Amino acid sequence: MAYDEILTDRIRKQLRRRKGLVEKKMFGGVCFLVNGNMCCGVIGNELIIRVKPEQASSLLTRKGTRVFDFTGKPSKNMLYIGHNVLQSDAELKEWLTVSLNFARSLPPK
Repeated sequence: MAYDEILTDRIRKQLRRRKGLVEKKMFGGVCFLVNGNMCCGVIGNELIIRVKPEQASSLLTRKGTRVFDFTGKPSKNMLYIGHNVLQSDAELKEWLTVSLNFARSLPPK
């Protein structure tokens, strides 16, 4: 599966100075890990973010979001964010911040 290189480059630019950041090919796309914990990624032309499970339901009310169900089983703390709501760097940064905050709250692996 191909993934959106333009979106991936935009994420790289916003995350490039983050301590403990590693980029890995996963799920047929690319994922960014912080201290060994998955933070975000790109599958196809969508952003994937990892969030606090108790935060997911409120985030799902926002335009362009849906549950991450890559394996057919919905995830309680991962969301797809559609490319149509990621047009500006500010929009992308907002979603990345949510995901980064969660990844940083986890113990390093």
